Amino acid sequence: MKRIFCLILLGILVSVSTCAKTTKDGIAFFDKYVQYANSYNSELLNMYSPNVKIIREVVKPTGKTEEIIIPSKRFFKELKLGQKTAKLRRYRNKYRNVTAIQIPNGIKITAERQPTNEKYWLKMYQILQDTDSGLKITEEMMQTKVQTFLRHKNKGE
Repeated sequence: MKRIFCLILLGILVSVSTCAKTTKDGIAFFDKYVQYANSYNSELLNMYSPNVKIIREVVKPTGKTEEIIIPSKRFFKELKLGQKTAKLRRYRNKYRNVTAIQIPNGIKITAERQPTNEKYWLKMYQILQDTDSGLKITEEMMQTKVQTFLRHKNKGE
């Protein structure tokens, strides 16, 4: 009985230390993500899983929100083009209240994002999963006030 208790206790200690290390790795990954995004580094593309689920939650002028799913193929194409435009405009995001929690399918990073020259903060999250090539973003949700995302509703790749 004592042996079984010791094995259970050891298992709990190992899982707690792994969880703490994993969420710490998630925060480090997110810090690198912010660095790459705000310096327009093409390595940003490699931080995403090829089949990433991209969600843009459009905040309408009324305050209501509408969720738009952006197909991964289109997302990668637009991200490449968008980095060039962002660099010319010196567009960057600030983040605050960044947290990481262990979830069944990986690590969930949550934060608030402030676009360049704006006073408001928007919600965002990323789901990270460990792969053979390290952590990858498998799902991302960012709120936006950019209404043109609504024209993407129900459009395929």
